[in-house]
Amino acid sequence: MKKDIHPQYHQAKIDCSCGHKFQVGSAKEKLEIEICSKCHPFYTGGSKLVDTAGRVEKFKQRLAKKKH
Repeated sequence: MKKDIHPQYHQAKIDCSCGHKFQVGSAKEKLEIEICSKCHPFYTGGSKLVDTAGRVEKFKQRLAKKKH
């Protein structure tokens, strides 16, 4: 393998938007994420909706119109 071409390996500090903090090995020193295993609905069994650009609200409005 060639020398001096590989990135530095760090113990990255991960900060989730839910407040959970943990460390993993990464080429970056710090990462900020939106969803982790502590708050992701697949792992928690809950139903947290991740809304981007109001899509969930628009869907609920269309659904309400069809029910009437």
